[in-house]
Amino acid sequence: MAKSQPEDPKVFDYVIVGAGSAGCVLANRLTASGRHRVLLLEAGGPDNNIWIHIPIGYGRLFKDVRYNWMYHTEPEPELNNRRIFQPRGKVLGGSSSINGLVYLRGQKEDFDLWRQLGNTGWSYDDVLPYFKKSEDHQRGADAYHGVGGPLAVSDPPAPHELVEAFIRAAAETGLQRNEDFNGESQEGAGYFQTTSRRGRRCSAAVAFLRPAMKRANLTVMTYAMAQTVLFEGKRATGVSFLHEGRIKRVMAGREVILSGGAINSPQLLQLSGWGPADLLQEHGIAVIQDAPGVGANLQDHLQVRMVFKAKKKVTINDAYHHPLRRIGMGLEYLMYRRGPLTTSAGLGTAIFKTNERYATPDCEVHFIPFSTDKMGEALHPYSAFTASVCQLRPESRGSLRIKSADPAAAPEIRVNYLASQTDRQANIDALRRLRAIVHAPAMCDYLKEETEPGPGITSDADLLAYCRERGSTIYHPTCTCIMGPGPDAVVSPSLKVHGAEGLRVVDGSIMPRLISANTNAAIIMIGEKAADMILADAQAA
Repeated sequence: MAKSQPEDPKVFDYVIVGAGSAGCVLANRLTASGRHRVLLLEAGGPDNNIWIHIPIGYGRLFKDVRYNWMYHTEPEPELNNRRIFQPRGKVLGGSSSINGLVYLRGQKEDFDLWRQLGNTGWSYDDVLPYFKKSEDHQRGADAYHGVGGPLAVSDPPAPHELVEAFIRAAAETGLQRNEDFNGESQEGAGYFQTTSRRGRRCSAAVAFLRPAMKRANLTVMTYAMAQTVLFEGKRATGVSFLHEGRIKRVMAGREVILSGGAINSPQLLQLSGWGPADLLQEHGIAVIQDAPGVGANLQDHLQVRMVFKAKKKVTINDAYHHPLRRIGMGLEYLMYRRGPLTTSAGLGTAIFKTNERYATPDCEVHFIPFSTDKMGEALHPYSAFTASVCQLRPESRGSLRIKSADPAAAPEIRVNYLASQTDRQANIDALRRLRAIVHAPAMCDYLKEETEPGPGITSDADLLAYCRERGSTIYHPTCTCIMGPGPDAVVSPSLKVHGAEGLRVVDGSIMPRLISANTNAAIIMIGEKAADMILADAQAA
């Protein structure tokens, strides 16, 4: 059993819990002036594994317990009661150190909706400057992009023959090429931009934390697992955490900031007595604030993959399983920082509407020139590629609830994928649209056969059954501490916890609605905007 710390706790101005995407941004921005002492606590370790920094290394880290919380959902009723793997980063940089590197901000309308829900200061026009502030974009500065920021954003090192065919095929079905999905419009087919520079991952730790760690006013503690937020009344005063086998305490003179993400932030609030009263009492936790919204409204993107055998040996499967090409793949990366090892989790994409009545696209494709039975497992021994559909604005809602008063116990995660008929139909229609693209003339020289779900799966009932059997997360859990004025809201537009003093949540859990995109870019933006609000409050005090 861990022992308590006998000495007096140290005092910092700000204590940040979680060194993920938002936490790294905060650590950098809050220490830049030199006026504030900041402690950053991270339950995982340093990001010194070489595969963290090689883009395709996400496949090797996908199920590595050293860098991953390895969560699973409870049995999902609409997915044949399967428990869905929910990887989350447990390392400096958090999930930005193990994700697929895709940099996609979301649609203008996503953020305008946040504002319409009562969140002043969070419209697209409000947040665009923060996206630009972070960026050091390969293409240079323009109306939508910035340069000189910490975060490298790049195009793929070189076009890929198979992706080019896919883009042409999309155009043949009426979906035109889009050169910048983070520009004026998100609709079209093209290449993803990535958080990388010269063939190496640019995680939030690389971009924001490493430069800040040189500052005397920033302390970073790894393998430090938060246990509870400490309160005096309803004011957050510090954090207790497990480190080197001992329970220690640290005090926050100004604020405690939770940046543990959509799973760990609500979990810590509940463990600390801030959450649904009945849940806390069930586990013997003293209730400081009955807050039913903590852990409610969980939203995530479902991914349904299609797999196709290829006629031409131009896939990563081919290079990996050919001894000489495999060596060449490594040498190309070592010498030029190019080739298959720079591949992100989605090289190409098509973003489209499953229903023309919609104002904006509601489906995103991830096109990858390799295939596996499951992500993180061995590549197929034959030429093949993968294209998956992702419904961007699911109606289904889930929850995050502790199962124990033990901070080390994994929480109960229920996403409720496909609980809505709208969600079910959107996935069916998306698979049909994707199939039409892959079978368009431009892909004829490359497509040998469809192996999953297979050409015989054509009816709505059969396609839905396939979604239930093979659908999985695309790793975007959000919205468990939503921002807003409503009864379920956990934080205000300034990200201060309703009813508390000295406590904020700054991560993807505060999204009032899941954005129509991969989430990492928006979470970095949230960290940037929060840092400005925190510093403004400090100056005004």
